Amino acid sequence: MVQFGAIIAVLLYFRSDLIRLIGAGLRAIRSPAARADPDAKLAGYLVVGSIPVGVFGLALKSVIEGPLRNLYVIVFALLAWSVVMVYAERHAAQNRSERQLTLRDVVVMGFVQCIALIPGISRSGATISAGLLRGVTRVEATRLSFFLAIPALTAATVLELPKALKNGADLGPTLLGIAVAFVVAYASVAFLLRFVAGHKITAFVPYRIAAAVVLLGLLVTNVV
Repeated sequence: MVQFGAIIAVLLYFRSDLIRLIGAGLRAIRSPAARADPDAKLAGYLVVGSIPVGVFGLALKSVIEGPLRNLYVIVFALLAWSVVMVYAERHAAQNRSERQLTLRDVVVMGFVQCIALIPGISRSGATISAGLLRGVTRVEATRLSFFLAIPALTAATVLELPKALKNGADLGPTLLGIAVAFVVAYASVAFLLRFVAGHKITAFVPYRIAAAVVLLGLLVTNVV
């Protein structure tokens, strides 16, 4: 539910792009000739690319909320995906922009987004890495990562909404969390798009490794 704040932030930040894509998609539904429009194609790609996380998220909900909610899993995920991020940057051709995207590019990113259902992987880190390995520019991979977040996080919010409303005592803290998530997410989107224009995503690897080491230390010393 707290992620609803992040959804609103992404919708607001990318409102002009989303209006353009939705408009192109609706025109493509009505007119076959409009389907050649790159915006219409991208809109269709994003719809298809969002399907895997919905399927896997529902099918594995009990596993995700059960055995995977484990601090040792998070330690492993933080370390393991750091290796993937380094590999992705070293093999990133970055020779294709939005107009050169294919359905396969977005579907691959959509399937990799499913891996981020494992706590500690990082949804944006996973999808951006996948985009880089497909030859997409870092900035465009980041934009696509946020676009793919909208259906995934919206569906998760709708799914959890009845549970959140059932317990009225949690409503105040939940609304506060949503507000904080909105502010932080809006600032983060703006920062990340500027950052990746001139920096590699491996800049986040030392943080991930440090977080994993600290968490592991707390676990083995029985602090947590």
